[in-house]
Amino acid sequence: MQSHSDSKPGGATLVLFEAEHLKANIRNALVEAALSPWQRSFLSDVLSKLEKYGGRARLSDKQRLKLNEILGGDGTRRQEAVTTSRTTRQTRRSRFRTPSFLSRRIRWWRRRLVRDAVVVALIVMAGLVYLVFETGPVQPFLGTVGKWSQAMGPVDQAFTVTDGDTVHVAGERAGTRLVGFNTPEKFSPQCEYERKLGERASSRLRELVKSPNLQLTKVPCACPAGSEGTDACNHGRSCGVLKVDGRDVGQILIGEGLAVPFICEGNRCPRTPRPWCG
Repeated sequence: MQSHSDSKPGGATLVLFEAEHLKANIRNALVEAALSPWQRSFLSDVLSKLEKYGGRARLSDKQRLKLNEILGGDGTRRQEAVTTSRTTRQTRRSRFRTPSFLSRRIRWWRRRLVRDAVVVALIVMAGLVYLVFETGPVQPFLGTVGKWSQAMGPVDQAFTVTDGDTVHVAGERAGTRLVGFNTPEKFSPQCEYERKLGERASSRLRELVKSPNLQLTKVPCACPAGSEGTDACNHGRSCGVLKVDGRDVGQILIGEGLAVPFICEGNRCPRTPRPWCG
């Protein structure tokens, strides 16, 4: 007679009755027992093999030993696993549940957005403080007629002093570079002496524009045709001549040692003179 199982080196073959009994126990364990992830994966693999091969399924001695450890020595689950309530399992799972990948990513992005918003706010505040202390008060003046966007000529809008050779007309996107001279840089100096001299030139220009007799006239920039008003021409700035009591402010600053001549011809300019750092 043939026994219920054949002992072979590759493991023992299960008869149909034993296979069905084992499948039922594994299903119950997967539903009710508190299993570790590894135990659950192991039982699922054995169940798949039993469902596929039935009584012809072959289990190694090691697999049988693990089944006995998980389900019990007689092929059934231990009593303590049977008596564990569903409420206790749910409480335990909720207590030790780790955050999902999506929730972790959402929290990470939320923290990053808050950090970036704080950094941007600090940069904006620093820029505002710099403008308040560096650009000085608005120096208004009234010209005669005209707007440079239609035709070059006098401007009838208020402006602020940016530095010794640049002003900014109210309502315009970019500043107006005063032509014929160059003052030391106070925003990007090559040395400390140039920065200090640039501050003096800016302060002197603010003093000059306090005069009631001002005239700012827009003139063509020395740029290729069609490029004026773009970044390719003078960094998007327009060009102008500012006179105080009939005198060009550039000539006044040059005479006081706060500027040097800077003459452009046609649509070309020489290299910007900056002799203050040697």
